[in-house]
Amino acid sequence: MRRLTLDQERYCQVADTGDALLVVSSFEEVHTHMGRVFAGSHWILHGVRTRAGATVLVRENSPHVVVCERDLPDGNWKEILDELRLLPNPPILIVISQVADESLWVEVLDLGGFDLLAKPLAEKEIWRVVDSAKRHWNGKREQAMQDREAA
Repeated sequence: MRRLTLDQERYCQVADTGDALLVVSSFEEVHTHMGRVFAGSHWILHGVRTRAGATVLVRENSPHVVVCERDLPDGNWKEILDELRLLPNPPILIVISQVADESLWVEVLDLGGFDLLAKPLAEKEIWRVVDSAKRHWNGKREQAMQDREAA
């Protein structure tokens, strides 16, 4: 696995093949932690620090799963979710937050997010939620293909 710095805003941790995961956080420690968690895995890890960076990257790289900080310097997870909905095969959104109470969790689910991860981020919980999100994304994609074939 190689980590490529694309510019001050973006990086990509590259596996030979795999599923694409985008991490959107202004906190370097989140990117470093996620890089360690997914090092040596099948995941291709992309990272950006802002909503604007995420908007560009999701159009260029079509990640399967997006893990997004609740608050960003130029927006928040709800704006990221709105951007993802514009894509033909939208990725699954997971929100991360220091304040991960029941009301935020309910809001994330009600608005169409997949799950909420509380900080500090636990490796096993990250794996469980991200893998579950990828399975959900696969199911949605397969259902969409079946619907197109039936039409």
